[in-house]
Amino acid sequence: MTIKTIKKGSLILLVLSVLFAFTSSSDKEVSPPLAKHVILIGSDGFGAYAFEKAKIPNLRNMMKRGAYSLNARSVLPSSSAVNWASMIMGSGPELHGFTEWGSKTPELPSRIVGKGGMYPTIFSLVDEQMPTAKKGVSYTWGGIGYLFEKDMVNLNFNGAEDEETVEKALDFIKKESPALTFIHLTHPDNEGHEIGHDTPAYYAAVEKVDALIGDIVAALKTQGILEDTIIIFSSDHGGVDKGHGGKTLLEVEIPWIIYGKNIPAKGLLKSSVVTYDTAATIAYVLGLETPDFWRGKPVLEVFEK
Repeated sequence: MTIKTIKKGSLILLVLSVLFAFTSSSDKEVSPPLAKHVILIGSDGFGAYAFEKAKIPNLRNMMKRGAYSLNARSVLPSSSAVNWASMIMGSGPELHGFTEWGSKTPELPSRIVGKGGMYPTIFSLVDEQMPTAKKGVSYTWGGIGYLFEKDMVNLNFNGAEDEETVEKALDFIKKESPALTFIHLTHPDNEGHEIGHDTPAYYAAVEKVDALIGDIVAALKTQGILEDTIIIFSSDHGGVDKGHGGKTLLEVEIPWIIYGKNIPAKGLLKSSVVTYDTAATIAYVLGLETPDFWRGKPVLEVFEK
């Protein structure tokens, strides 16, 4: 083999390597958005077991017309801040570091600290990859305010009651047409602690949450937004007696419902869902690339026809 032949072969290999690299890069491109708007509704303390007894027509309609799991799981401990953080941070407490019921800062140093000064949430992905998109958080429990990058959202509202929280969120959606809105409802967690889970008062609160969800869907329809929206409903944990935080299924199993544009009426999902998969699924819906350090993955079964 001559030196000239070797040089020619090397050149061919170089060209092929460049072409392969280009192709590989293209393969990593994310899909286009499946909907213009995503609304994440989280109901505090709404255990999956509540679906056995509660009268919740609006949620059941979403389950029928979309997809759902009543065997989705929280991370441990089955408490509030650690799970709300996991839901929007795409990872569990061992990475984001929020480990307690009322964590305001990470008890365990976050493995990654993003531009917002904390473990990057789904809002940071929207901020970076959709810089002109609006996004907001409307919440009743004040603890939510410590779990997202405030300087990256256009709405940061802490309502006194769930009705006020929903009203503010809907006003924001109507005026700003945001890509992502997170609505946190404090019930039925209040009743679970004060009176007890699996009690008439608890189920009455569950049914009020369902009514608020009906109001949200009706308002989106009236505003002409619903047809280009995907809604995800979930919770942080369930409960037993007047508490939560333990390892029983009553505390750990949570509902996970997705409904709206480009969501086939699949009904019950076979996939295993963990709360941190919510952020990854939102990213998939919006056509965003997820960071390697996230542990959540999109629930792709939802989108299969």
